[in-house]
Amino acid sequence: MKKTIIAIITLALFSACKKEINPYTISKQNIGLLTDSTQVKDIDAIYTNDSIVKRIAGDEFIGGINDIEIYDKNGKLLLLLTPKQVLDSTSTITTIKVVDPRFKTDKGLNTASTFADIKNNYTISSIQNTLRNVVVFVNDINGFFTIDKKELPAELRIDMNKKIEAVHIPDGAKIKHFMIGW
Repeated sequence: MKKTIIAIITLALFSACKKEINPYTISKQNIGLLTDSTQVKDIDAIYTNDSIVKRIAGDEFIGGINDIEIYDKNGKLLLLLTPKQVLDSTSTITTIKVVDPRFKTDKGLNTASTFADIKNNYTISSIQNTLRNVVVFVNDINGFFTIDKKELPAELRIDMNKKIEAVHIPDGAKIKHFMIGW
């Protein structure tokens, strides 16, 4: 009964809007129908035509991971959602891993993009050097991208203390992970 009421309210809200929301558009505060204030309990109503897999923590080896996987009706992984609070249905989503390239920003940035697409369309807020990756932050969309260090020149792959700047990353470097953090 509650799911039906939530679904009806959600449909009413979306049908009241004049502008139709593209379910694959990424912006600063939403990915399609998923917003920065969406609660875990609302995910079933938003993705009614898709498959949702919720991992339930409780094993000491899992250690509190409570990711929610969203698959399309053909079984293809679309998104990986991480709630702020484990096992709390009123929790909002803190991090989203964008997996499917159909999800795009208004400037066409998606998982199949390169570093040149990021730097030519957005202001890079910062770049972080990690053990195996470089993390590029873009505040305009609350996004961050990991690029494998194998994409970098050899002299930048080993030293984690070396400051990596945008000019050091080749334009053709592929995005390894496209993440949104709210």
